Amino acid sequence: MALTPVDGPGILVPVHVRDLTPADLPACGWSGSATHLRHVAMELERARADEVDYLAVCTTADLPVAIGGVDYRAAPGAGWLWQLAVLPALQSCGLGTLLIHAAEDRIRARGLRRAELGVEEDNPRARALYERLGYVAFDRRPDAWDEEAPDGTIHRYETICTIMGRDLR
Repeated sequence: MALTPVDGPGILVPVHVRDLTPADLPACGWSGSATHLRHVAMELERARADEVDYLAVCTTADLPVAIGGVDYRAAPGAGWLWQLAVLPALQSCGLGTLLIHAAEDRIRARGLRRAELGVEEDNPRARALYERLGYVAFDRRPDAWDEEAPDGTIHRYETICTIMGRDLR
C-alpha cells in the first residue's frame, strides 16, 4: 500500500501492516507519554496470550507510523478497536483508514462480524473518519485514564466517549 497526502501533491511512500513488537516501542514515542507506552507494552503481553492484536503500519524502514489494537474481550461478540494513533505529521494520508481496515480483517479472521470503538466527544476529526468508514454511534460512556505530564506528574484524565460500531459482514 502507498500513501499520499489528501490536501495536495506529494510523494508516494510504501507502507505495510504487521504486528507491533516490544522492540518497536522506542520508535513510538510520538503516540503518547511514557505511561502510555508502558500500557502498550502490557497490551503486547496480552497479544502473546492471544487476547488482543496490536498492529503497526510501517514504512519501508520498518518504523511504525500508525499503531492500534483490537481487544477481543472488551465487547462481547465484537472486536474493540482502541489506542489508535497516527504520527501527527502523517495524519490525513490514509494511514488511519489502512490501520482500521487491517484491524477489521483481524476481527473477521477470528470469526467475529462486528467492530466497536469509543471516540472522545471532543475529537470530531476522528469521529468523522469512523463515520466515513461506516461506524454508527449507539451509546455514550464516561472513560478515564492516567496521563503523565512533561514534568513526570500523573494526572487523571476524564472524558465522555461516543461508542460506535460497524457490521463487518
